[in-house]
Amino acid sequence: QVQLVESGGGLAQAGGSLRLSCAASISSLSISSMAWYRRVPGKQRELVASITSGDNTNYADSVKGRFTISKDNAKSTAYLQMNSLQPEDTGVYYCNLQRRGPDGLAGYWGQGTQVTVSS
Repeated sequence: QVQLVESGGGLAQAGGSLRLSCAASISSLSISSMAWYRRVPGKQRELVASITSGDNTNYADSVKGRFTISKDNAKSTAYLQMNSLQPEDTGVYYCNLQRRGPDGLAGYWGQGTQVTVSS
């Protein structure tokens, strides 16, 4: 079983920054990709950013130019640097990991971390 430990959420003012971390309990060699999703009040969970083992990244249009996803393979940890935060970024942010296995990919979720941006 894979465990994902998220940290770094909290309260920020509009225009401010936060950095989220997601530490996985498995070797990075087994990780196909990691991603951050968020659930904004009144909306479905949406993809914010993802990064593959080959360092290919993908971002939601709403965060391009403001958020940066990165990873540290030695620590099996993914990060989400969030700059120029806006009140619309408020929500619960979830880490997702896709693990390579003998039967293909298996997905795992973190417990979620709250991000609140005040205007």
